[in-house]
Amino acid sequence: MIEKKVEVSVLYDYYQELLTKTQQNIIELYFNYDLSLSEIAEEIGISRQAVYDHIKRTEKLLYEYENKLQLVQNDKSRRQKIQSLIGEIEKLSLQDGNPETLKTLKKIRDTLEQL
Repeated sequence: MIEKKVEVSVLYDYYQELLTKTQQNIIELYFNYDLSLSEIAEEIGISRQAVYDHIKRTEKLLYEYENKLQLVQNDKSRRQKIQSLIGEIEKLSLQDGNPETLKTLKKIRDTLEQL
């Protein structure tokens, strides 16, 4: 259950702008502020069942966005590639004692870490 909450929160971070304000509000209250369905229903003035329905529909929508756009998967893949490159740079840094080479490798590593 916790894994799903984290997964939905990550999807929400990427796709929140594609949701309505109501969907954003309910997802934030439920996943980010950990409010119960009853607390959310009271806060927004709708039934507990309506909150539940909103959450389930919005979760489904977030997964559909990811299936089509793959922003989360692409970002995860990009981060893994960057970490791999940083590892290779570290290996090269240990092998080459040339100060100019080390300076260049550090600049490359710093740039990759910023991506």
